[in-house]
Amino acid sequence: MNIALDMMGGDYAPVEAIKGLKLFLSENDDNQVHLTLIGDENKLSPLFDEYQVNSENITVVHAAEVIGMHEHPTKALKEKQQSSISIGFHLLATGKTDAFISAGNTGAMMVGSLYSIKAITGVARPAIGAYIPGDNGQTSLLVDVGLNADCKPENLSQFALLGSLFSKYILNYEKPRVALINVGEEEGKGNILCQAAYPLMKENKQINFVGNIEGRDLLMNKAEVYVCDGYTGNVLLKFAESIYDIVQKRKIEDEYFNRFNFEIYGGVPVLGVNKPVIIGHGISTSGAFNNMILMAKKMIEQDFIEKIKSNFV
Repeated sequence: MNIALDMMGGDYAPVEAIKGLKLFLSENDDNQVHLTLIGDENKLSPLFDEYQVNSENITVVHAAEVIGMHEHPTKALKEKQQSSISIGFHLLATGKTDAFISAGNTGAMMVGSLYSIKAITGVARPAIGAYIPGDNGQTSLLVDVGLNADCKPENLSQFALLGSLFSKYILNYEKPRVALINVGEEEGKGNILCQAAYPLMKENKQINFVGNIEGRDLLMNKAEVYVCDGYTGNVLLKFAESIYDIVQKRKIEDEYFNRFNFEIYGGVPVLGVNKPVIIGHGISTSGAFNNMILMAKKMIEQDFIEKIKSNFV
């Protein structure tokens, strides 16, 4: 398998990307993974020497440009054809690599996923999942967390299936429970979207739907997959990130709250597109880069994209 890594994406790139690469190589020496590193060779070469990164399973593809974190995604992808993100999507779309990882401009990664790799046939709208730590030690998936601010009921039903497949094959839950985030547990609660989505999810035989859950249930292991529109999901995700920031600021040592550290999980998958794409947080450091590579590796090993396709025929 060949995994492409944007070495220039993120606030601490390329140093943390190099350190994450070294961490991965130190723990994975089975020659199963070939890594295509995309970035400015003039900046990467001295770092390879400094951190003693040397492997026959590495190919460097030069990228003369970088899409900045605050650039307009569509405009930047169109005008910066030699950027690390543009080259990464070109390699993935043409089959030269099997997965693409970046902690760079999130908008550009989303646009590239939708218009370069494109949605799987039958998937109306791809979504982004994020991880929610439960109080019993398990990790659930929240979907969507920002790709679709406005949704139709059928979108939520598809998000439920996408999340369920990821939870089963990547997070290893045999029969993941799927819940709809709402303002009450009873059927018929919520806004027009939730009221219309509930019966669709209830009738969806491809998922293990357990009904509505409220915000207070989100960390209480009521399900392995939580479904909502991207607007709600993004608010919840950013709120969860603030919890970890406060814990760190107050110097609180707690095993559970430490699981709100995004570094543990690496990046979030774009669900419903034709190739594995993983988006990292802009402040990713070595641990996150290592875990993103491991996530891409598992998605390829599980032939995860084909499993999604077989459920959307």
